[in-house]
Amino acid sequence: MATADPFEVRMRFSSQLQHLNASTTSAQKAAQYALKYKDMDEDLHSCILEQLEKTTMNTRANIMYFLEHLLEMASKERQNDYVRMMQRDILRVVDAVCPEDGSGAANVKVVRKVLQGLMNKSILLEQTVTEIEGCLKERDTSADHGFSSPANGEEIARPRSTTNGAAPTASRLDKRQIEQRIEEDRERHKRMRESMWAVPSNLEAEALKFLEETSDWGEDDRIQLQEEQEEFLATIENAPTCQHHHRGPQNQNGSSSH
Repeated sequence: MATADPFEVRMRFSSQLQHLNASTTSAQKAAQYALKYKDMDEDLHSCILEQLEKTTMNTRANIMYFLEHLLEMASKERQNDYVRMMQRDILRVVDAVCPEDGSGAANVKVVRKVLQGLMNKSILLEQTVTEIEGCLKERDTSADHGFSSPANGEEIARPRSTTNGAAPTASRLDKRQIEQRIEEDRERHKRMRESMWAVPSNLEAEALKFLEETSDWGEDDRIQLQEEQEEFLATIENAPTCQHHHRGPQNQNGSSSH
């Protein structure tokens, strides 16, 4: 089997990162590609950092979501080199996704969500996430710039001015990028709601097993149902009759009015 050309692998991986969107499929596909060429993990890791520092803010947010998929899959497959390198460079990643100049304020919530997920999966230490949170508070200059929720997605994230009043070097999002970000966030919220209502596969299997083990409707079931119905009807017939409806309306001294 011929060895894959490192340059071609890097170019294809870069293209996948540049075309990531809100779908889980695109993130998983890119993660699987990185794991397939795990012998080039250092080169592909540097490719991730390069794309984070040169692409649009929307793409950086998508790459951030992709990282959670990659690190979770790498951890499960015991490909610890990807995990180790990302633990080492996580601050550089955060600086790229939401820079200090405020141009990435719309991505702060994205970073928080992914960091929380990585901490819950024991990929990042709680201390590390806490320290990064201190930096994020200073960069979250917009509170809600519109991209973290489609409800107020019409607003435009405006980069913060530098200390000398000059505009930051990072380019602002154009109208097309804003609309794309709103649509992608809307898609993520939709998937999140769907996952909340999804039935776990083990519960579905248990339900099917219970259904298979349940006997068919038979004569015994019919007799039991008839007995329960008769018992219910007897209870109703023997219940004491309420006398309130047989009495006329009373006046203030308690006597019936005619």
